[in-house]
Amino acid sequence: MAKMEVKTSLLDNMIGVGDMVLLEPLNEETFINNLKKRFDHNEIYTYIGSVVVSVNPYRSLPIYSPEKVEDYRNRNFYELSPHIFALSDEAYRSLRDQDKDQCILITGESGAGKTEASKLVMSYVAAVCGKGAEVNQVKEQLLQSNPVLEAFGNAKTVRNDNSSRFGKYMDIEFDFKGDPLGGVISNYLLEKSRVVKQPRGERNFHVFYQLLSGASEELLNKLKLERDFSRYNYLSLDSARVNGVDDAANFRTVRNAMQIVGFMDHEAESVLEVVAAVLKLGNIEFKPESRVNGLDESKIKDKNELKEICELTGIDQSVLERAFSFRTVEAKQEKVSTTLNVAQAYYARDALAKNLYSRLFSWLVNRINESIKAQTKVRKKVMGVLDIYGFEIFENADNSFEQFIINYCNEKLQQIFIELTLKEEQEEYIREDIEWTHIDYFNNAIICDLIENNTNGILAMLDEECLRPGTVTDETFLEKLNQVCATHQHFESRMSKCSRFLNDTSLPHSCFRIQHYAGKVLYQVEGFVDKNNDLLYRDLSQAMWKAGHTLIKSLFPEGNPAKINLKRPPTAGSQFKASVATLMKNLQTKNPNYIRCIKPNDKKAAHIFNEALVCHQIRYLGLLENVRVRRAGYAFRQAYEPCLERYKMLCKQTWPHWKGLARAGVEVLFNELEIPVEEYSFGRSKIFIRNPRTLFKLEDLRKQRLEDLATLIQKIYRGWKCRTHFLLMRKSQIVIAAWYRRYAQQKRYQQIKSSALVIQSYIRGWKARKILRELKHQKRCEEAATTIAAYWHGTQARRELSRLKEEARNKHAIAVIWAYWLGSKVRREYRKFFRANAGKKIYEFTIQRIVQKYFLEMKTKMPSLSPIDKNWPSRPYLFLDSTHKELKRIFHLWRCKKYRDQFTDQKKLIYEEKLEASELFKDKKALYPSSVGQPFQGAYLEINKNPKYKKLKDAIEEKIIIAEVVNKINRANGKSTSRIFLLTNNNLLLADQKSGQIKSEVPLVDVTKVSMSSQNDGFFAIHLKEGSEAASKGDFLFSSDHLIEMATKLYRTTLSQTQQKLNIEISDEFLVQFRQDKVCVKFIQGSQKNGSVPTCKRKNNRLLEVAVP
Repeated sequence: MAKMEVKTSLLDNMIGVGDMVLLEPLNEETFINNLKKRFDHNEIYTYIGSVVVSVNPYRSLPIYSPEKVEDYRNRNFYELSPHIFALSDEAYRSLRDQDKDQCILITGESGAGKTEASKLVMSYVAAVCGKGAEVNQVKEQLLQSNPVLEAFGNAKTVRNDNSSRFGKYMDIEFDFKGDPLGGVISNYLLEKSRVVKQPRGERNFHVFYQLLSGASEELLNKLKLERDFSRYNYLSLDSARVNGVDDAANFRTVRNAMQIVGFMDHEAESVLEVVAAVLKLGNIEFKPESRVNGLDESKIKDKNELKEICELTGIDQSVLERAFSFRTVEAKQEKVSTTLNVAQAYYARDALAKNLYSRLFSWLVNRINESIKAQTKVRKKVMGVLDIYGFEIFENADNSFEQFIINYCNEKLQQIFIELTLKEEQEEYIREDIEWTHIDYFNNAIICDLIENNTNGILAMLDEECLRPGTVTDETFLEKLNQVCATHQHFESRMSKCSRFLNDTSLPHSCFRIQHYAGKVLYQVEGFVDKNNDLLYRDLSQAMWKAGHTLIKSLFPEGNPAKINLKRPPTAGSQFKASVATLMKNLQTKNPNYIRCIKPNDKKAAHIFNEALVCHQIRYLGLLENVRVRRAGYAFRQAYEPCLERYKMLCKQTWPHWKGLARAGVEVLFNELEIPVEEYSFGRSKIFIRNPRTLFKLEDLRKQRLEDLATLIQKIYRGWKCRTHFLLMRKSQIVIAAWYRRYAQQKRYQQIKSSALVIQSYIRGWKARKILRELKHQKRCEEAATTIAAYWHGTQARRELSRLKEEARNKHAIAVIWAYWLGSKVRREYRKFFRANAGKKIYEFTIQRIVQKYFLEMKTKMPSLSPIDKNWPSRPYLFLDSTHKELKRIFHLWRCKKYRDQFTDQKKLIYEEKLEASELFKDKKALYPSSVGQPFQGAYLEINKNPKYKKLKDAIEEKIIIAEVVNKINRANGKSTSRIFLLTNNNLLLADQKSGQIKSEVPLVDVTKVSMSSQNDGFFAIHLKEGSEAASKGDFLFSSDHLIEMATKLYRTTLSQTQQKLNIEISDEFLVQFRQDKVCVKFIQGSQKNGSVPTCKRKNNRLLEVAVP
């Protein structure tokens, strides 16, 4: 997001008019057009003097970031564009620096954004006040109180998905430094009728849906609830789910917020138990019964719900059941008990649910106040935030007692708003020594008096009617209003004198109309008396007081029999009137700040601005009247310093700097501009401008002057830039020239230096060579003398050596002659022997040389080490034929041994089995050649890994040699059944393929013979020893895809265990013992229709025929 453009005044880069006081001309159309223009440019805030008008954008805007908070922190109210942060900062600084208690009044109709505005005010104050562990904890508790109160006090309506159904006033307390210490919350008129009934398209309070959506199954079971909304009569089903709202996540947020605020675990559980009890109260239904005396009474249809409510609340079931069926009236010393009919029982049930929830909400507010109240007793500064329902006008005369009370509260707020606004204006005029002129405005005190007058006010007459003995109905109340208020100019009814004529069809018989400051409102009188009475039967109060549930018992103190008060409790209207009076008294002691919230459309959609709807809200909020009050005297005022700073460029005497007082500078400025004297006045610290046209004229002049100054600045800047560029180029040229001269001198110096070095090297070389020649001559002279001496010494040595050699030669001659004589003697003797054996010796030597050559050639001609290599070199000589063959045999045996040494034990076993199979079946069984290339695996079923065969694996303790699925041939019809064939070291086992259960177990010692055909099939028979236990049912006949492997492994295993060879019979016709009969199994060539699969068929009792393709 781009950083916000820095502004020094509200008037800079203004979209429309930022302050409605400056709007020209001022009328309803221009007011709405200005709001729409700013709304279309995402400017949702507009000022009316110090009042902030907020239009709900129905979407998130990037204008509330921490950077925005810093932008508005410690800034003048009009310094930046309109924003709720500006008002929050102004209120906070006034409280901190000027020690003035503040209140922020947030008003507007449902869906206008009041709750979000109050959150933004609190979040801004929390962001700009002090830091620290304790301060942060207080701030967190204040902020986290909102989710709790919203869950229990807000609901989805047709106008707003999070509509506050109660009025909230929070006093935030600060210390002298401006750090928050705590707070106190007051609530007004919770819409408790919503608990038992909601209009179409609306929901009950959020907490019911959050509890059912977000609670765990364990918690729901504990509260005896089910997650299905349709199970509860008090919950509206047509709007149970809201798009974009996650009730489960919100429930977790509420539980976390309750923990942060300070709720103990058992307190939170108690609150949820009360909520569950309220939900289940709606499921209690009644049926009529007639008594003997003819009176009607009611009975509970299904007592299971009542039982669960009593278990939750700890109330005796009989006590609560009686409270729903009877009503006790006490008068002095007498008690009268009467039965309740079905309608009265339902009224009592709903009254209990409403009172239970309403008192729970009040308890929650008090409990939160206990946690967030200031712990110190030092003097505190207070900032109040009022988030209360706005003026409500429903169509089709749907306005009832709740709307009447709400609109009465808004009348009082409008009254105090006008009074405080006029008071603020008057105080500023007096403070600035400006003459005060009287301002005409509509005073709604007459409307407030119509409602709250203690003798003939509407609320007083309603209370009087409720307390009057006899038959009291809404119609009698309306008749009384017609009598007392008939002449009042703001009251109308069908029978009043102020109606236009007696038969006005817009005024039904059961309605009356009040001319409020915001417009006429038609009220439906039905329900006024009951809602004002707010009656809860004493039997129900006493039943609640008897509850074992601590929280519920504390909510109904009037149920204590020891504290019975026969005095009638105050009515709802009188209670609310007293609360409003207290609120007004509280607000009048504080400096007010106003936020007026406006809803742009009824669709809760972004980018839609409904002018008719906005016009309606502008009227009943009295915004135009507010502007007129601000403009009645002077439309604009500004301190002298910022005024002079903003407009000083319009006068030569004040531009660019004014050295005198700011007021004197402004006077000179205005005189220079020839502004009429009647258009402005000088206060003590501010200049007051009467007409917005004067201000806009100043702005136009300033804009033109800024353009001229911009042109001048551009001219000077361009000249400065060109001169700077020239000076830079000049400086650069000087630097380049200096560097070049330096470079040239360095280069010349290097050349001179190089030449000097060359000359020096030549001179040094010449001197060195001269010295070298002298040294060489001296050395040659010395070497010549040495050479002559050496030659002389050599001559002498050689003479001596010649003499010694001559002496030795004489001595050696004698030895040589003796040796020659002895040799001659030996040769004579040897010659005799050689002539006799010469032929044999030559033959042996020749043969030896030929054999030696043969072996050396064989070394280079040896074949490969592969045992299947048939190559062998040819013999070179015939006499070596036997030697050549033997050598070939020895080499073949040697390379076979080398090849066998490479085998592992497992591979040796496989080859041994293959060799055994070859000996048994080669050239005997047609199936054998196809099995040669297939490795013998044995364990075709992974019994150890497959959990299906766990039971079978546990039953076999021996090592499994082969595990395969075979087809066991039925003895009766020749059909096959799948079986698991298992071979161990001692036994042969058959098991069921599906269950893994062992069907047969045959010891290997009982196996006598295996029979099979010579054809290409997998049938084989296992013959058992006659008389053995395993042979009770006869021999076995199987069919397998791995016949060769199974027969070979069975043969080898039997040989290993019994030391006897198993008889393998290969014949196309053999006998098989089936029980007491012997059946012949005959193999024939089958037709093509059988395909490639052998088929077995029982021909008669003695013949089983197998057709092999």
